[in-house]
Amino acid sequence: MPASKARRSRSSRRRAQDVIALESVPAHRMRWVFSILCVGLIGLVGRMAWLQVLQAPELEARARALQTQRTQPIGTRRSIVDRNGRLVALDEERFRLWAHPRYFNFPGDDPGLIRKPLDVARKLSGVLAIPVAELVQRFGDRPSGVKLAEGLDQDIVNEIRNLGISGLDLEAYPQRLYPQGSLFANVVGFLNLDRVPQAGLEQSRHEDLLRHEQVRSMRRGADGTPLPDDLAPGVFYGDHLSLQLTLDARLQELAGQALVAQVKEWKAKKGVAIVIDVTNGELLALASTPTYDPNKYWKYSPSLFREWSVQDLYEPGSTFKPINLALALQEGVIEPGGMVNDNGSLKIGGWPISNHDRKSHGVIDYAKVLQVSSNVGMVKIMRQLKPSLYWDWLRRLGLDVKPDTDLPGAIAGQLKTKEQFVAQPIEPATAAFGQGLSLTPLKLAQLHALIANGGRLVSPHITRGLRAGEALAPRAAATTGHQLLRPDVTRIVRDWMESVVETGSGEGAKTPGYRIGGKTGTAQKALNGVYLPGAKICSFVAHLPVDNPRYVVVVVVDEPQGGNAYGSTVAVPVAKQIIDALLVLEKIPPSTEQTDSQPAKG
Repeated sequence: MPASKARRSRSSRRRAQDVIALESVPAHRMRWVFSILCVGLIGLVGRMAWLQVLQAPELEARARALQTQRTQPIGTRRSIVDRNGRLVALDEERFRLWAHPRYFNFPGDDPGLIRKPLDVARKLSGVLAIPVAELVQRFGDRPSGVKLAEGLDQDIVNEIRNLGISGLDLEAYPQRLYPQGSLFANVVGFLNLDRVPQAGLEQSRHEDLLRHEQVRSMRRGADGTPLPDDLAPGVFYGDHLSLQLTLDARLQELAGQALVAQVKEWKAKKGVAIVIDVTNGELLALASTPTYDPNKYWKYSPSLFREWSVQDLYEPGSTFKPINLALALQEGVIEPGGMVNDNGSLKIGGWPISNHDRKSHGVIDYAKVLQVSSNVGMVKIMRQLKPSLYWDWLRRLGLDVKPDTDLPGAIAGQLKTKEQFVAQPIEPATAAFGQGLSLTPLKLAQLHALIANGGRLVSPHITRGLRAGEALAPRAAATTGHQLLRPDVTRIVRDWMESVVETGSGEGAKTPGYRIGGKTGTAQKALNGVYLPGAKICSFVAHLPVDNPRYVVVVVVDEPQGGNAYGSTVAVPVAKQIIDALLVLEKIPPSTEQTDSQPAKG
């Protein structure tokens, strides 16, 4: 038989045997096998449903957590800039250096090798400028979490990273810096070590200074490639806003230097210089001394953290006389060409009143009253105004109301009640030459701005709001303020004040080519209603230029020492330096006209 037929015969026999064997398998065993297969299939389908339906949210969240990179904000604040964009306060990224000695390893070392702290200290000593022994002492026996340094800048951080030492951890955090040092400390304030605002604009504008930040989440592929889908709206929004001040760093610095020199020369307690734009109330300078460095605030007395020019009251003295003359003119109780008899002294309600020099000046015009700073003349002028009406005007000027300002801590002045003012003749008499009432230097600047701008009561302020870099405005041109006095009234008073600079006690502020008005003041200093023997406050207020008023300069010096300490000798020299700088910085052209009704110079 051929071989092929033999193979086919054997194959046929095997198939026949398999059929016989299959037919001999019990039916129940087949059913069991089929049941097991069905149960397995059902279990597989159930498991798939469980994973894809019930567990899907949890598994998706776990996957996204592995695929997503989250960046937490470090809590930075917006910058503060002056009117010209010069940085006043900013946040810079700084770093803390932490060490974990149990992981110390150098580049190229065996992964299992742990370096000794001494080896690491030798490498870090030069970068951190810390002796090796001190670093080793800081390491001690602690295996992890050793803080070695903080306040590290980016250059030092780069050097540390270049060392490639395992077991070192750099923690980023923001640090508030004040590039101008003490220049704006009195108004800007500072943050403490916990970044809690403690004074000034940092405290009063805290919410505005918080930078817009949010957690950034970005999905990445297996190879680290960013996946731009499913990003939250605004995730890449950049907050580049800054709080812009109205203050000019150049003028602020000059005013501060002039003030410090004069306070030191006269051994005074403190001093302040204010420059206000009379058209809109913007302050170009608010310098005070003594002050402090907000970068090292812990080295100074907390008493320096308050700005006394908006928080301390004083009696303005003769610098209030132009305000009173404006009220008398407004009510028509005096005429521009009128005269008054200054006989040197008088008694009001049994109280003696005299001029500061105890002299009589005879019959003089109102310009002369300001030139010689006649107390007697002012009392006689203001006695023509009914006390009740006089008090109403003082109230209308806001003497006892907190000024509308963004300066932190501003307080209201003090004014006697209407009943006291009307019932006691001495009250309106002393108010006529600026005593018996109290205000802040800021309020005095606001009232003189009222005279300079034609009778509008503007709101003094030092901020313009949040601005982007290119949107910083050099000057707000819009005029503001509520009209209280007639423009012709204020023009007459300005002319009288100009005579004070031309021939009176304000001659030291005279500037060739410019028409400048002013008024000096030397007032007794009171404490709790009692005048302190020998203590006085010297001040000077200037308007410029008189023909087109733009600015008012106020200088107040508290308790200068010496018998020759007056507004003309103490405050005028400071104002003169500020005026000269202001004319240059603001490019104010020389005055080209003189008034036809130039007041008599006496």
